[in-house]
Amino acid sequence: MSDARTRPGRRGRLGIELAGAIGVAGTLLMYLSVSAIVPAAIALGYGESPWPFLGATAIAAAVGRGLAQIGRGRETHVGFREGYLVVAVTWLLAAAFGALPYLLSGDAQLDRPLDALFEAMSGFTTTGASILTDIEGLDRSMAMWRQLTQWLGGMGIIVLALAVLPRLRVGGRQLLESELPGPEVEDFATRIRSTARRLWALYVGLTAALVVLLLAIGWSGLDEAMTPFHAFAHAFSTMPTGGFSPKARSIEAFGPATEWALTAFMIIAGINFALIWRATVRRQPRVAIRDEELRVYLLAAVLGSAILIAVLWKEDIAGHADAIRHGTFQAVSIMTTTGFASVDFSGWSTLPLMTLVALMFVGGSAISTAGSIKVVRHLLLARVLRREVRRSVHRELVEPIRLNGRVIDERTVRAAVSFILLYVGTFVIGSGVIALDTALQGPEMRPINVLAVTATTLGNVGPGLSPAGPMGSFESFSDVSTATMTVLMWLGRLELIPVFVLLSRRYWRR
Repeated sequence: MSDARTRPGRRGRLGIELAGAIGVAGTLLMYLSVSAIVPAAIALGYGESPWPFLGATAIAAAVGRGLAQIGRGRETHVGFREGYLVVAVTWLLAAAFGALPYLLSGDAQLDRPLDALFEAMSGFTTTGASILTDIEGLDRSMAMWRQLTQWLGGMGIIVLALAVLPRLRVGGRQLLESELPGPEVEDFATRIRSTARRLWALYVGLTAALVVLLLAIGWSGLDEAMTPFHAFAHAFSTMPTGGFSPKARSIEAFGPATEWALTAFMIIAGINFALIWRATVRRQPRVAIRDEELRVYLLAAVLGSAILIAVLWKEDIAGHADAIRHGTFQAVSIMTTTGFASVDFSGWSTLPLMTLVALMFVGGSAISTAGSIKVVRHLLLARVLRREVRRSVHRELVEPIRLNGRVIDERTVRAAVSFILLYVGTFVIGSGVIALDTALQGPEMRPINVLAVTATTLGNVGPGLSPAGPMGSFESFSDVSTATMTVLMWLGRLELIPVFVLLSRRYWRR
C-alpha cells in the first residue's frame, strides 16, 4: 500500500525524466563554456580584450550549473525518449552561449541578440551563413571564435561529451544516434564511449593534418596569403564542413594550391568517418572500395564538377585551368555543405546556379560532418522506387532493399523515405515564409534566390544567391526571415526528427 502511494504517477514520472534531461543539457553547457578560454588566450596574445569570452564563460557556466542542479540525481531517468530533448535543448543552449561573446564585444555588427544568435547558430550548426558585412573588421580573437564554434559543432557536442565525460550517466547510444547525421549508426566499436572517442580522434587527426598542409603551403611560398592564423582558421572550418572564413572574399583571397588542398579535405570530410576508420586505422581498404554510398558520393561530386566546368568553358567565364579549379571547388564545396567560395558565383547563368542549388540537397555521407539529406538516403529512396516499379509489373514480387550486399531493415528504409518527405515539406514551408516576408519587407528577391536561401540554411550549406551570395551577407533580411533561417539551421543540424518528435502530443504522454 505504501509503495503505491510513494510511486510517482504518470505526470510525476514525466517531470522526473524531463528534469533529468534538462540537467544533462545543463551539464553539457557547463563543460562547453570552457571552450571560450581558447579565444580569450588568443585575445591576450594579440593584445585584445579577453573579457567578452571570459564573461561568456562565466555566464554559461552559471546557467549550466543551475540547470544541472534541476536534474541532480535524476540523470539515470534519461532514456531514449528524453534523448531527443537533451539533443534539441543542448544545441539551442550552445547557440545561445556562442552568441554571448558577440553581444559582450560591443561590435556594432552583432549588437542585436537575434543577429548574434543567427551568427552563433550558423557557427555551431556548421552552416557558414553570415550576417556580418565587415568580416575582416573583427578582432582576431573574435574571428577565431567564429571558426572554433564550427569546429566544435562539426563532429557534435554530445559526441564530444560522450568521448570525454565518463560520468555522463545517460543512455549513450540514444544520444549518439540522435545527434550523428545519417539514417542509422553502423557500429565500429562495441562501446559507445569508444565509438565517440574514435570519431573525435579521427576528426582531430584530420584537422591537424590539414593545418600542417596549409602551413606548408604558406611557408613554401606556394601561397603567401596563407599565414599560420589562416591555416588554423580554415582547418577549423573545412573539417566540420562549415565554411566560415576570416576573409571577406572567402577562398578567393588565396591561391590555387590552397584551393586544391581544401578541395581534397572537403571531400574527405564528407565521407563516412566510420568507413575512413576501417579503411585506414583497421587497414581494410577494400571496405571503402566496395562501399556503394561512397561510390555514389564521389560520382555526384564528379558530375556536379563536370557540369560547372563545361558551362564555365562554354560561356567563357574562366580559362580552362581556372574553369577546372573553380568548377571542381564550388561543386565539392556546395555538395559537402562546406560553403567556401573561390569565386562569386551569384552572377553565373541559370544552369550552373540550378546545379549548385540541386547539389545543396545531396549532402555527404552518413556519419560525416556534412549536412543536407545525405547520399545514403537518396540511394535507399532510389532503390525503393525501383522496387515499386518492378512490383507494378510483378505483383507478387518480394524484394528486400540491399546496401553493400546487406539487407536493410524495412524500418530503416521507411525512416529514410519519411525523412526525405519531411525535409522537402520543411523546405517548402520555409521557402513560403521567407518568400512572403521578403515580398512584404524586402529585400527584393527572385524565386531562385528564395529557394537558395532556404536550401542553404536548412541544409547547413552556407552561401545563397544575391543578396546572400558567397561574397554577400544575410544582414539585409528582416527579423522574421532571420528568425526563420535560424530555426531552419537548427532543424537541419538536428536532422528534423528530434524537434518534430518534441512537437508531437504523444511525446508528452507517458
